[in-house]
Amino acid sequence: MLSIAPGRTLSRAAVAAAFATAAAACGGSSGGEAPQAAAPAAQAPSSAPATQSPAAAAATADAPEVVVYKDPSCGCCTKWVEHMRQSGFRVASHDTSGVDGIKDQAGVPQGARSCHTGLVGGYAIEGHVPAEVVRRLLREHPGDIAGLAVPGMVTGSPGMEGPNPQHYDVIAFHKDGRTSVYEKR
Repeated sequence: MLSIAPGRTLSRAAVAAAFATAAAACGGSSGGEAPQAAAPAAQAPSSAPATQSPAAAAATADAPEVVVYKDPSCGCCTKWVEHMRQSGFRVASHDTSGVDGIKDQAGVPQGARSCHTGLVGGYAIEGHVPAEVVRRLLREHPGDIAGLAVPGMVTGSPGMEGPNPQHYDVIAFHKDGRTSVYEKR
């Protein structure tokens, strides 16, 4: 059983099914052929920041680049890309209907999947992980972690702003298949 709030639990199967449904609604479970991570989708990437704070603009030139694979019709993915840019990251965004193949190549566990996948600094970033948590991961550079995830579509996470924000965990998925809470939000 997985604790979702004090006094409430769900089975892992129910959580995985909910995440798969949320990801499918946003293009994360495409069923289509996936592009190779090394060969981005045919559409040209969008990496120019739209609006950026002066501090973020100054940091952009030296910032790591996040390569994002997302469904072209997903608005929350686009909002997360903008969150990363406004936080000073360089972002190359690739629209594709084959996000699942990228997730498979990056080792993202089924139960941790969300609607888009980013690759940065040798790590996979799955879903709506806050920029400051990605910076922490890159700063600490743990060797046993393959990536971070915010599974599902959590209201209140970057790109999923809205009424009644929820507390959520940023999950680390390890190279040996384990998962653990990396940060509580």
